[in-house]
Amino acid sequence: MKNVLLVLFICLFSNISSCGNTDAEFINIRGFIFGSAYNIVYESSKKITPDALKQEVEKVLREFEKSLSSYDTSSLINRINRNEDVKVDAYIEEIFEKAVMISEMSGGALDITVGPLIRAWGFDAERQKSFSENQLDSLLNLVGMDKVKLMDGKIIKSNPNIILDFNAMAKGFSVDVVARYFDKLGINNYLVEIGGELRTKGTRNGNLWRIGIDMPDDSNFTQGQLPLHAVVRVTNKSVATSGDYRRFYVEDGVKYSHTIDPKTGYPIRNRMLSVTAFADECAIADGIATVCMVLEPDKAQEFINSHPEFSAYMIYSGINGEYEIWMSESLKQYVEEL
Repeated sequence: MKNVLLVLFICLFSNISSCGNTDAEFINIRGFIFGSAYNIVYESSKKITPDALKQEVEKVLREFEKSLSSYDTSSLINRINRNEDVKVDAYIEEIFEKAVMISEMSGGALDITVGPLIRAWGFDAERQKSFSENQLDSLLNLVGMDKVKLMDGKIIKSNPNIILDFNAMAKGFSVDVVARYFDKLGINNYLVEIGGELRTKGTRNGNLWRIGIDMPDDSNFTQGQLPLHAVVRVTNKSVATSGDYRRFYVEDGVKYSHTIDPKTGYPIRNRMLSVTAFADECAIADGIATVCMVLEPDKAQEFINSHPEFSAYMIYSGINGEYEIWMSESLKQYVEEL
C-alpha cells in the first residue's frame, strides 16, 4: 500500500517567485480533497478564471473519489469489494490495467489484492489491527493478481473475500486525471500536486520545476518540518514518493510500516527508507515507488536499471545506520543534494 501521507516539499508556494522570472502570470490554487491537500500552479489562461478552474478541479476530484476512494463507503471500489453486481467505470478499468502491467514487470511486488492484509494490519479506514500468525495462510490465499480479472466490464474474483486496494496508485492517478483536464484546456505550463504526488508540464518562464525530496526521518511527520534532502529539477514528468517514515505504528518496540509485502504478508522490513520515482504518468510513478519500497535496495536498483522508461532517487540505511543514496544516471544532472 502506498504512503498516501508522504509529501514532497515543492518550491512554488509562498516563495514561488524565486523559482523563475515573472514574464508570465502563474496562479496557485489549493484546497483539500479526500484526506489530502492539493496544490496547483499554472500559467494563467484566458479560457477560465482561477475560481472557476478550482471549482472544476474539485468537481473532477469528487467524481474520482466516488470511483476509487477506499474511505467512501459508497464508492464504486467499495461496492465491488462488497461483491455488489456493478460494472467498473473508466477510472477503475484504466487503473486495473496499469496495476496488472506493473505487477507483471515487478514479479508481483505490487499487488492490488493486498486488501485483506492491509485490513488485518490496521492500515485501512477502520485502523484496527487484527493480524495473528494463525491467520497468515488464509490471508495469503486471498492475495495474488491471478485471482482477479476484468471481464465484460466487471471485476471477477476467484474468492468473494478478495479485497482490492488501489491506494498504491490512486493518488498518482488522481494527479493524472487533473493534468488531463489542464491539457484539455490548452494550459501548457503547470504543476499539479495532490498529497505529495505530482505531475509537471512545460516550465515556469523557461525554468524547470524544482521539487524537494524530504529527509526520511521518523520524526518528520509534517511537510517542510526538517531540512530537505535534495532538490530535483523536472519538466514533463510525474514524481511520486513512497516511504516508511510518515505512516507506521510501533507496537511492543517494533515498527510496522504501512507498505505490505504481498509475498510474505508482512509489513516491509528492509533497508529502504524512501523512493522517489519518475515516470511519464503519475499513476505509474506511484506504483513504481511502491515496488521499489518492497524490494531490497539492490533489487530495486536492478529493477529501475532494467526499465529505462523510469528513474528513481532512493534513500536507504547503510550498514552502520547512515543514509545511503542511489539515483538513476539520467537524474544526476538534475539533482542538487543539500
